[in-house]
Amino acid sequence: MVGIIGIIVIFVMVFGGYILAGGKMAIIMHSLPFEMMIILGAAVGAFMIANDMSAIKHTIKDMGKVFKGAKWKRQDYQDLLCLLYSLIRVGRENPVDLETHIEEPSGSSIFGKYPKIQKDETAVGLICDTLRSASMNYDDPHQVEEVLEKRMDEHFKHAMHSSHALQVMADGLPALGIVAAVLGIIKTMASIDQPPAVLGAMIGGALVGTFLGVFLAYGLIGPFSAKVQTVVEEDNHFYNLIREVLVANLYNHAPNICVEVGRQNTPGRMRPSFDDLDILIKELKAAA
Repeated sequence: MVGIIGIIVIFVMVFGGYILAGGKMAIIMHSLPFEMMIILGAAVGAFMIANDMSAIKHTIKDMGKVFKGAKWKRQDYQDLLCLLYSLIRVGRENPVDLETHIEEPSGSSIFGKYPKIQKDETAVGLICDTLRSASMNYDDPHQVEEVLEKRMDEHFKHAMHSSHALQVMADGLPALGIVAAVLGIIKTMASIDQPPAVLGAMIGGALVGTFLGVFLAYGLIGPFSAKVQTVVEEDNHFYNLIREVLVANLYNHAPNICVEVGRQNTPGRMRPSFDDLDILIKELKAAA
C-alpha cells in the first residue's frame, strides 16, 4: 500500500507542479508514446541482453516486493524460534527421532505446526542440512559453521541480483533519454524551414525524452531497486537467525540458551519478548 501511495505522490507532485506552473500537457502527451517506446524498449532490450531467462523471471517476481514488503513478520520469527527449539530438544533426547523430521520435513509433525516455514525451501533446507551435518560427528564445529556461512552468503548474493539488475537499468535510463532527445533534435533539424511555433513544439517534444529518462530512473526504477534491496535484507535476517541458533547448538549449549541467542539476534521490531518466548517454550515442553 505504501508503495502505491508513493507512486501516486510522485506523479501528482511532478505533473501537478508542471501544470500549476503553466506547463502544457499536450506536448508531453503527443510525444509520450514514441519516447516511451524508444526509452523503455531500449532499456528492456538491454536488460534482456544482460540477464538470462532465470534472472529475468526472478527480477519480475521480486518487483512485487515493492508493494508486498518483507515476507517474514514478527509472528514468523517467534514461530521459527519455537521450531528450532523443538528440533534441538528432540535431537538431544532422541537423535534417531530427529532424523525422521529432517529427512522428510514435509511430513514432519514438528514442521507441520509452522506451515509458512515448512513451505519455504530455503529455510527448511538450511535447518535440515545443518542439523544433518551436525549429526555426522564433525571433529570441529567450525567446519559446519563455515559451510553454513558460505551457503548463507551465496543465498544472499543470489537474492540481491534483482536489485542490482534494476539499478543497472535505472543507471542507463538517463542516457537512453538523451538518445531519444537527440533523435528528436535530428527530426527537428530536418524541418528547419518550418515556422518558430512548429519548431518550438518539435524541440519540446524532443526534450520529453530527456525528461522521461531521468524521471523513470530516479522516480520509479531506482526506488524500486532500493526497495527490493531493503526487503531482501530484511528477509535475510530470518535466515541469519537460523544460523545463529544452529551454530549455538553446534557448541552444545542448552536448547533454551540456543533459542535465546537467536532471540537476541532478532531485529528489534521483530524480536519477541523474553517472557513471551519463555511461555511458549514451557508450553512446548508440556506438550512433549
